[in-house]
Amino acid sequence: MGPIEVYRLARKKNDLLFNVFVARPLAAPVVSVLLPTRVTPNQITFLNLFLFAVAAGALAWVAGARGALLGVLLLEFSYVFDCVDGMLARTKKLASPVGHLLDFMTDELKAFLLVGGISVHLWRSGDDERWLVLGVCGLVVVASALALTTFVRRPEYSGRATTTEAFYEVAGGAPTPRSVVRRAAHAVLVFLRFLNHYPSHIWIWGIFNRLDLFLVMYLALNFLYLGQTGLAVLLDLGKPLPRRAP
Repeated sequence: MGPIEVYRLARKKNDLLFNVFVARPLAAPVVSVLLPTRVTPNQITFLNLFLFAVAAGALAWVAGARGALLGVLLLEFSYVFDCVDGMLARTKKLASPVGHLLDFMTDELKAFLLVGGISVHLWRSGDDERWLVLGVCGLVVVASALALTTFVRRPEYSGRATTTEAFYEVAGGAPTPRSVVRRAAHAVLVFLRFLNHYPSHIWIWGIFNRLDLFLVMYLALNFLYLGQTGLAVLLDLGKPLPRRAP
């Protein structure tokens, strides 16, 4: 199966523009090569985590503009394989909830590596210990946000059992909001999702050696998500018991 057919069959609906035009076209030839082999999507997931750890290590080890550019290039390289595992699973019909959970778990670890690697990079680049303090606080925020995401996705809380197809949604038409207000809200959510999706734009911050601004923005978005979703859960589960009838 050629890369073009792989790309067509393994696309996802509601995907980000960076994935549609950059990451998945780069991943499709890799998937095409792996299809006849015994390589599994889970093995690619572990490889992707290893490559990301190398990228975070490069960020932490090499200071200055050279380190920022090297780390970001390695990070983007690892993200191609982050797309490969899902595309390989969908093409080989190996998609499973366990595979999705493994992918989400490695994404959690990568978020920690990202914050830690950039924090150490900024500290080594300017000898400013405040970046280490921000990194520790940021790890708490990101860990809390990820734990909250895991909780609200649980069927015990959401009341909805998630199918394998939902984990690995293939390309298709998604309903578009009709009202102006809903369209505006949808556009804002898409933009915030784009900002929080670091592979889409971290390369820009790396080129201009402004990973400091990226880190602040990334942590601020996670903090806002934590506050919004945490408040929703608090209001939902923190209600007092109803009054008993006399």
